[in-house]
Amino acid sequence: MSSEDFESKKSNPTTSSTRSPNYGLIIGLVVAVGVAAFFAGMYFSNSDQITQADLDDAISKLELKMLQNQLPTEQPQPQIPKNISADDDPIIGDPNAPITIIEFSDFECPFCARFHVQTLPALMEEYINDGKVKLVFRDFPIQSIHPNALPASVAAECANEQGKFKEMHDALFDNQGQWSNVETIDAVSLFMQYASAMSIEQEQFNSCLTNGKYIDEIRNDLSDGRDYGISGTPGFFIGNDQVGYVELKGAQPFESFKKVIDAQLGL
Repeated sequence: MSSEDFESKKSNPTTSSTRSPNYGLIIGLVVAVGVAAFFAGMYFSNSDQITQADLDDAISKLELKMLQNQLPTEQPQPQIPKNISADDDPIIGDPNAPITIIEFSDFECPFCARFHVQTLPALMEEYINDGKVKLVFRDFPIQSIHPNALPASVAAECANEQGKFKEMHDALFDNQGQWSNVETIDAVSLFMQYASAMSIEQEQFNSCLTNGKYIDEIRNDLSDGRDYGISGTPGFFIGNDQVGYVELKGAQPFESFKKVIDAQLGL
């Protein structure tokens, strides 16, 4: 499929002016980030009778196909050291940890949620909490199939400026089923509720979120990810500039990360 074959599911300009003054802004930001640059979507003609279940099933099959196409067929090998930039994105763990996992992720992606629910806790326990590894989270919202992914990324960045990235990161993935299938304006309201529960200064957070303060930062992450060959989420680069980076694609199990990290730590 070509990168132009897509639709953004929830950008309906005919309703934005009546639902909320911020709705049009959020949807405008979704368009501004350049949805068409990264992924193909699906067209349905107006005459087709498509149910929500049909749409959900089609999206699930598309994401599964994307993941299957990305899984490595052999053990990943260290690459020649190259500059995989961590930029100035949020860090989970000790900033001085010798090994870095640079993750390109989409908060609305179910495979990303699977990684953060099933694999990240083990990484935290064995490596991150001990200062051996840090995780750098870079945004790669796939707007063509995840229309609320961009405002979720903005919410996480806004929480990060108040030192609450990990809390918002966890809330977004833990509650993905709550906000991923609602109108964008309703998702934004939920993000504000999550922030309130974290003792985040609400006025600052709300202003940051509705004004799209971090749109340029997210656009930069998308651009870097594309330059590094990211074509689906989650995507990982493990290592540092001295030993090089190993790339892992998809929501792989803890054992896949352990093999790479132990080799790089000399264990």
